[in-house]
Amino acid sequence: MLTAIVGVNWGDEGKGRMVDLYAQEQDIVARYQGGNNAGHTVINPKGKFILNLLPSGIFNERCLNLLGSGMVVDARHLCGELESLRAKGEELDERRLAISDRAVLCLPWHVDQDALEEARLGDARFGSTRRGIAYVYGDKYMKKAIRFGDLQDEKALLERMRGLTEWKNLTLRGVYGAQPASLEETMDYLKTYAYPLLPYVQDAGRLLERAAAQGKRILFE
Repeated sequence: MLTAIVGVNWGDEGKGRMVDLYAQEQDIVARYQGGNNAGHTVINPKGKFILNLLPSGIFNERCLNLLGSGMVVDARHLCGELESLRAKGEELDERRLAISDRAVLCLPWHVDQDALEEARLGDARFGSTRRGIAYVYGDKYMKKAIRFGDLQDEKALLERMRGLTEWKNLTLRGVYGAQPASLEETMDYLKTYAYPLLPYVQDAGRLLERAAAQGKRILFE
């Protein structure tokens, strides 16, 4: 059985609460888009929680929660979110959490570019969350992004990152006159925050196809 919960406004509609409620009867909760600009508030017997990246079904211990292929994931933020829940007693292993190998990584230069553009716009700024969401989605559609699956081949990743760093610096230096991004620092960022998440990475398409064929209950958030 497939179910979807969608919103009709910008936020504060109680979607997190509804997902938390419905998740108690689901086998999988799949968040299919967005990044850590979202804020889902969940209040349940375990307490009050603010989720930015994790699906709101994460408190059902029998449910697999998937960060889907349409998401853009700030690995540092996700690591912090996981640590926060573990500190409150949640055991979040691969039985409860999965990340699509096609989910895109939001890198530090996306966050930098977001802040630089807001500063450039001055009074005409958008009021961005400054978390790099627009810029990582833009890179995704220009085929200039890194996906979680790319982490599985470190040699190929390094070569791709070398080209992406050179390309991104054309904007950082040429448009904003900012400090260029460092390949070494960006690779260190990935090794510190993204590589530890590799045990959660799966082929989300196959995972969901298999689950649907088995008649499992899947909720799309």
